[in-house]
Amino acid sequence: MQGNLPETDIRRGLSKEEVERRLREYGYNEIPEKRTHPLIKFLSYFWGPIPWMIELAAILSFIIEDWVDFWIIITLLLLNGFVEFWQERKAENVIAYLRKKMAVRARVLRDGEWKIIDARFLVPGDVVRIRLGDIVPADVRIVEDTVVEVDESALTGESLPRAKKKGDIVYSGSIVRRGEALAVVVATGASTYFGKTVKLVSEAKTQSELQKMIIRLGDYLIALAVAVILIMLVVEVFVRHGSLLHALKFSLVLAVASIPAALPAVLSVTMAIGAMELARRQAIVTRLVAIEELAGVDVLASDKTGTLTKNELTVGDVHPLPGFSASDVIFYAALASREEDKDPIDMAILRKAKELGVLREYKLIRFVPFSPETKRTEAIVEVDGRRIHAIKGAPHVVLEVVGAGEDVRKEVMEAVHALAENGFRTIAVAANGKVVGVIPLFDPPRDDAPLAVRAIQEMGLRVKMVTGDHVAIARYIARLLGIGERVVTAEEMDRLKGEEKARVIEEADVFAQVLPQHKYEIVTALQSRGHMVAMTGDGVNDAPALKKAHCGIAVAGATDAARAAAAIVLLQPGISVIADALKTARRIFQRMESYVIYRLTETIRVLFFLATSILAFNFYPINSTMVILLAILNDIPILMIAYDNVSEPRRPARWRPKKIMALSTAIGVAGLVSSFLLLYIGVSVLHLPENALRTFIFLKLIVAGHSTLFITRSKRYFWDPPYPSKRLLAAILGTDIVGTLIAVYGFLVTPIGWSLALLVWGYALVWLFINDAVKQVVGRRVGVDVE
Repeated sequence: MQGNLPETDIRRGLSKEEVERRLREYGYNEIPEKRTHPLIKFLSYFWGPIPWMIELAAILSFIIEDWVDFWIIITLLLLNGFVEFWQERKAENVIAYLRKKMAVRARVLRDGEWKIIDARFLVPGDVVRIRLGDIVPADVRIVEDTVVEVDESALTGESLPRAKKKGDIVYSGSIVRRGEALAVVVATGASTYFGKTVKLVSEAKTQSELQKMIIRLGDYLIALAVAVILIMLVVEVFVRHGSLLHALKFSLVLAVASIPAALPAVLSVTMAIGAMELARRQAIVTRLVAIEELAGVDVLASDKTGTLTKNELTVGDVHPLPGFSASDVIFYAALASREEDKDPIDMAILRKAKELGVLREYKLIRFVPFSPETKRTEAIVEVDGRRIHAIKGAPHVVLEVVGAGEDVRKEVMEAVHALAENGFRTIAVAANGKVVGVIPLFDPPRDDAPLAVRAIQEMGLRVKMVTGDHVAIARYIARLLGIGERVVTAEEMDRLKGEEKARVIEEADVFAQVLPQHKYEIVTALQSRGHMVAMTGDGVNDAPALKKAHCGIAVAGATDAARAAAAIVLLQPGISVIADALKTARRIFQRMESYVIYRLTETIRVLFFLATSILAFNFYPINSTMVILLAILNDIPILMIAYDNVSEPRRPARWRPKKIMALSTAIGVAGLVSSFLLLYIGVSVLHLPENALRTFIFLKLIVAGHSTLFITRSKRYFWDPPYPSKRLLAAILGTDIVGTLIAVYGFLVTPIGWSLALLVWGYALVWLFINDAVKQVVGRRVGVDVE
């Protein structure tokens, strides 16, 4: 297929009917994913350390013919498998949705009309245009006399771009670094050289530093639980000479109930659901852990054009040089513009040219598109038998290219400075080696930008504006938006080095006249000063800075290369989207943090209560059946944490393990005291028989344990808003009611009746207030913000 050019009409492209026929013949431009059968996937959750422990406990119950425990353990095993299966399916569905939203797009000529479509629908023979910043959507052959440079490092490992000319094949997945070209698709999908399209969205299993720290914390708890359980096992078997099988079975069941095995899965699901929430707000995460990174950002370095401003350029009063008219300037500028590129400057000039009626028929001989390095576009055309070399671009660049004299330079730069003071950016236009005039362009601030900037600043972030525009324009727009007026130019940055450079960058509000490489320097300097940085970008040369930033944000309309490098891709222009994304990310972080505190608290509370009771008093406060029921009833509310209502922190949300451990330990120890006090009441005051006492304690562990969620979900008092979501509230109360009915009527346990059950509820309610007071006191001591 790649050796021959598929049959097509270069001038009109394929027809709709032909596209449909070729889609049936060649299939979609995608690589079919290998999918594991759902049943095989479900069975895989019964293979691993935690399932093995549950299965061993079931086998031991079978051997000693403890049928009640056997069937409850089997139920726990199936429930754990189902929960993990559901969680992973949820995360996979989100990733599939994000991939769909992040699909590579292609400019294709069909039925004589240029369209932008998902690359999935390309077929061999399609006429496409590839340009700077594009990820090449299929294997294509260049069919026009031009040269483009492409980055094939993802395919071949070669770091330097390769030049491609007419007749050469450009492979799917490579990135256009310079130039643009007309090309014909020669292979799609599995038939491409690379065999797959570039993957824009990372897997849900990608780990951030935060996740790694939480997993390390989980490993610590596992080690602690195993150590305590081993001590219990040794004492029970070798000191007290109890039954090895019974002791081993109880130890295994206790390990399953105590070890936070679901920690990574719960975090993944919480982030997956959060990613869907962000997607609804027009912000697509390319990897789920980007949510955590965005929550901790304290500096936002934002592009001006299209993010802070409307990116709707309008042409102002043209400044022609002597010997030329305003119409001449627009005419020559229009010759150096191209409509199919949809470039904002080109579109503004072409609109003005049509309005003035200056465009006429011409023959295009050569066109050199804009690039960030050259900062200009050029075209060689024939008009009425006359050859014209038209150039438009940055004024200083055009002046340099044509070798303008001192008088012309002075007039152009005076016009540029005067227009910049009033917020106009300018381009110079030249024809056949002479500067013909200056065109002012105005891109007004977005209507929502001032409020959004203020909202982001109130969230504890510094907003810094980054632009390639003139200093005066940058200062003018920054003043309108309330960003600040400390402006640093690229030239000033280049003169500085080391710590002084980092300090100046940290103190600056605006960066003007910057090139893409300066963005990388800005990110690096801010990170060296201890900041977590979000950087916006849209061009192919922004990719290094987007990757370097803690959270790279590709703005609406960004090139495929920028989207691939970014952690978050915006589908809607404007900084308000970023403000919404920041709030959402912090809410998601709060949910994860509340789960971590809850999980640590419960491990301390339950594990040490049971271990201390057995080691110190030779008394099992609950039996293995109750431990399993406790584990089952705890799973349901945990799953609903991802849907809880939370408030956004006023400051960037950072992972502070020492503070979290201190808070969790304090609440856990308070819970431990409450359990022992109730055990004393049951033995010395109520004189309950052993089996009834176990049910009494079992109900307390359920009700008080679930009430811990009310405490850990907020740093305020538990009765303050935001209130629990309906889902979380229903899950907590529902499982508490089920646990109460089990205890009252004696399903698999000794019944204790309604009077003792109500006593437990009242006792748990009192301790809810006490535990919350402990949270407040310790939280203030360790410096946890009380919102």
